[in-house]
Amino acid sequence: MKAILEDIQLEKGTASFHAYLVEVPFFEFKWHYHPEYELTYIIKGNGFRILGNTYENYTNGDFVLLGSNLPHTWSGNSNQSENSQAIVIQFSHELIQSFLNFEESEHLKIMLEQAKRGIQFTPEKEIATQLKELLTAKGMDRILQLISILDVLAKKTNRIINPNTFHNILSTKNELRINKVCHYIQNNYNSAIQLKQVADLIFLTESNFCKFFKKATGKTFSDYVNEIRINEACRLLIQSEKTINQISFECGFETLSYFNRVFLKKKNSTPSNYRKIA
Repeated sequence: MKAILEDIQLEKGTASFHAYLVEVPFFEFKWHYHPEYELTYIIKGNGFRILGNTYENYTNGDFVLLGSNLPHTWSGNSNQSENSQAIVIQFSHELIQSFLNFEESEHLKIMLEQAKRGIQFTPEKEIATQLKELLTAKGMDRILQLISILDVLAKKTNRIINPNTFHNILSTKNELRINKVCHYIQNNYNSAIQLKQVADLIFLTESNFCKFFKKATGKTFSDYVNEIRINEACRLLIQSEKTINQISFECGFETLSYFNRVFLKKKNSTPSNYRKIA
């Protein structure tokens, strides 16, 4: 997938790194990349996260470290009752490089190397508090707090998100097209989406669109749409008293039997069992 280059240098100004709080009704789909590392902590929000070729659901407490130029996006549910919030910290390799030559920083060096595949951490109250304090830190304390947080994370158990390194081609040629398509799917997943409709959006034949979409996302068009629909179905199963049949219809599935088959494949569970254990 061709992603948008985000100019963090322009946004952070003369500061050594960029740290900020995002608060929006929901996180909009924005497929992008940047040369800086990024540490993102979701305070509130749920939806799906795409990182490289990996598509996963996220919810409160999602905590991820991204390596340089790894394309990514968090896309939230637009019908959430509360605003979504996230803490985002973006720092350059140049800033951190001077700390990596010491014996004491071996764990940190390994973690930053692994970050090219994306790393997910288990959220902890103490780290969340430190991240919030970092937003208001001043002077050298700001840099030292960042290094301290990274050092703590480097010694904790984590999960590599992408099984393989994602090789992104740094080009903006197709970023408008893929973002336009993904926005359309996000806004229309609850109704019938015809392949020709979506292909026409970016002036491709159906055949060429399928090839383009698979190359861009690593998924077939139908599988991607089903991911969106099942993600919303999971939210409704947990947060509403609607029947499974109602949820199936509201999420865009034409038949209950097909919904059940797709749900079982994606979640290794039936909708009713998912609701019981969630």
